[in-house]
Amino acid sequence: MGVFSIRNLTFMLIIVLLVWCSNIETCNARRVGRRWRKSRRASDSLTKKKGKNYGSNHHKSIGGKSKQKVPSPPPLPPPASGPKKSKPVTPPEKGGDHSPSSIVFNVLHFGAKGDGSTDDTKAFQATWAAACKVEASTINVPSGYVFLVGPISFSGPYCQHNIVFQLDGKIIAPTSSKAWGSGLLQWLSFTKLVGITVKGSGTIDGSGAVWWQDSPYDDPIDDESKLIVPINSTVAEKPPIPLRGSLGGKMPSIKPTALRFYGSFNATVTGITIQNSPQCHLKFDNCIGVSVYNISVSSPGDSPNTDGIHLQNSKDVLIRSSNLACGDDCVSIQTGCTNVYIHNVNCGPGHGISIGGLGKDNTKACVSNITVRDINMHNTMNGVRIKTWQGGSGSVQGVQFSNIQVSEVQLPIVIDQYYCDKSKCGNQTSAVALSGINYANIRGTYTVKPVHFACSDSMPCTEVTLAGIQLKPLQERYHMYDPYCWQTFGELYSPAVPPIQCLHIGKPLSNKIHRVTDSC
Repeated sequence: MGVFSIRNLTFMLIIVLLVWCSNIETCNARRVGRRWRKSRRASDSLTKKKGKNYGSNHHKSIGGKSKQKVPSPPPLPPPASGPKKSKPVTPPEKGGDHSPSSIVFNVLHFGAKGDGSTDDTKAFQATWAAACKVEASTINVPSGYVFLVGPISFSGPYCQHNIVFQLDGKIIAPTSSKAWGSGLLQWLSFTKLVGITVKGSGTIDGSGAVWWQDSPYDDPIDDESKLIVPINSTVAEKPPIPLRGSLGGKMPSIKPTALRFYGSFNATVTGITIQNSPQCHLKFDNCIGVSVYNISVSSPGDSPNTDGIHLQNSKDVLIRSSNLACGDDCVSIQTGCTNVYIHNVNCGPGHGISIGGLGKDNTKACVSNITVRDINMHNTMNGVRIKTWQGGSGSVQGVQFSNIQVSEVQLPIVIDQYYCDKSKCGNQTSAVALSGINYANIRGTYTVKPVHFACSDSMPCTEVTLAGIQLKPLQERYHMYDPYCWQTFGELYSPAVPPIQCLHIGKPLSNKIHRVTDSC
């Protein structure tokens, strides 16, 4: 009984203790809750006060009532102010139809009008000045516009490389004599550049008619015209009445080349048309690495001295896949040219493809490694020709004319070492030496003389070879002649039509020893 009582008492004490501890924790929790609620009320009250103050300071409406709004964003900053200009400068374009990495400078963005009457020369100058500083940049002359541009030089040597002149519009030359002063040798000139390219579907028009007829007596004559005698002895027609410049006054006697490249490396011209140049249409002087393809040259057959392409002191030249129609040589190869390759060219009207005239005024001339093949010639004075002046020195060697198709050509094959573009020239002993001249597969029709070889007495032509010559006469309005040879030595590798019996087979008995000055 006593044991049971002690156990019961102990059990009751434990229960009482647990109940007491539970009451203490509940009280503590209540105290913490009261403190947390008080803190929350104070926080809410503070927030409401801040809201009232913010609204009253930043949002006031008519009538004095405040209204909460989402604050509007701050205004954008004004554009940065730059130097004041009369017209905003349009930044260069990028990409487009040109190379993705190319920066494009459009002449219209530099003030060009392109209306055919406003002088756009300064706009073109400004465009070039900007493009010159950027490597591989593009100058865009857009289609649908006609730009009147006076004499201008797009020049280095401090310009960046690989600039592209994208010509899709039309550029015309001024017809006012005032624009040309006392006379200039070129109109559009690219000078001392590396990797320059002129390309596009556009046109360069030299407005040549006013020049051709303004000084009809000043132009030299082609010496081969003396060989062409009409059947009916007719008096030469008088030149037409000279035209005048559009603003009056006679045009200068010095006529400009339409497009000229000087002192440049890796120059390319492709796609464009050059027409009605006052003199030469396209000229390369002192250039290395020239490529001309898919171009057209167009001027009347009687326009004086309007060579299609003129090469001088240039090497590593490729001319191909082009149409050349002009009043003088379709291609003229002058002194200092080497490694020239011309193929797949249509020539006519014109005076054919010529090397020379060389050695004028007792000068030294050096030409070597020239290949002309796969050419169509129609209605030209000459076919393939070499012409030198008496009194010159130097040499022409390593020339190949092959696969030349001629149609109604007056003189298909010509070597003339007595060339003279005046009424009379004095006889001189020295001459440019010609050797290694090869003719192969020259076929078609002629209207005056099939072959004319007039070599120097003192320096005969040597190593002249002919193979596959098939030329048939076509009677027109001129006296016709048999093949002619003078002091010409070489080989005839196959029967020719007509027979070329005048060629001396082999070498001359006493070959002249070249002077030191003759060496190239």
